[in-house]
Amino acid sequence: MTAAPAATTIPPMALSSDMMDRLRCPVCRSALVALRCTGCAREYPARGDVPVLLDGSISLFRPEEIVPETMRKPGLGRFLPELGENLKAAANYRRFVELVGRGRVLVVGGRILGEGMEALASSGLELVETDVALGPRTQIVCDAHSLPFADETFDGVIAQAVLEHVLDPVRCVAEMHRVLKPAGLVYAETPFMQQVHAGAYDFHRFTHLGHRRLFREFDEVDSGAACGPAMALAWSFTYFLQSFATSTRQRKVARAVGIMASYPLRFLDPLLIDRPATIDAASAVYFLGRKSGEPLPDRELTRQYRGMDHV
Repeated sequence: MTAAPAATTIPPMALSSDMMDRLRCPVCRSALVALRCTGCAREYPARGDVPVLLDGSISLFRPEEIVPETMRKPGLGRFLPELGENLKAAANYRRFVELVGRGRVLVVGGRILGEGMEALASSGLELVETDVALGPRTQIVCDAHSLPFADETFDGVIAQAVLEHVLDPVRCVAEMHRVLKPAGLVYAETPFMQQVHAGAYDFHRFTHLGHRRLFREFDEVDSGAACGPAMALAWSFTYFLQSFATSTRQRKVARAVGIMASYPLRFLDPLLIDRPATIDAASAVYFLGRKSGEPLPDRELTRQYRGMDHV
């Protein structure tokens, strides 16, 4: 969704014994003993010391497909700058850490440390970093459609650039709600104006209000544009050039030309990110909220529109 992941030398924590006790079967939600379900008797594999807890009936991914990442050969892309910047992530994660205080935080889609997450990694919070793929920070392989944890396990949940890649974002957010403790925090960043990325595994986009409705079971603490309209324009121009390509090589060349030509646009977003009209043209939006038992009514949702495209 955004620029390159944050660089950090802080390694992921080992899963605590208490956290292991709160693992659940993703199919029937019974307790696990040595990765064997005490209810339906399913046995789950591990890759090294990483449990693979997938419900094959609803996940696009299969346990046998979960293998360690292979190093890609360096290409032209390593010389290219990013198309834009997540201008809100670092400050929002610092705020998240302050609001959570202490406790356990689930990172959904956390095989790498995401952009702006340095404060989270160095906070002293107990991070449980999950993904559908193995990576340098993956502690548990699982699918957000069926999180393998007991109810009310976490003080916070984070999903950066995840909800565009899931089949059923409503179900995934409901799962986040389930595993959060009362008044637990959720923080998500999701694309609005971006072209397809991750190929076949890219399904959804959300306006600011569409994103808010997705989290209607949460009380809003803050929300807004995370990545600005200049980044959206840079993506659009670069993908416009790529649309002329008829081969992988041509696409790579078109991408390089588009990125270099549109790079100066990124310096406009810091000037635009907090303006009212930006909410209608943002490349990505964010939501920070607290678990609530009362869903936001749709009539109230429409009253929360903050842009400038008034009917």
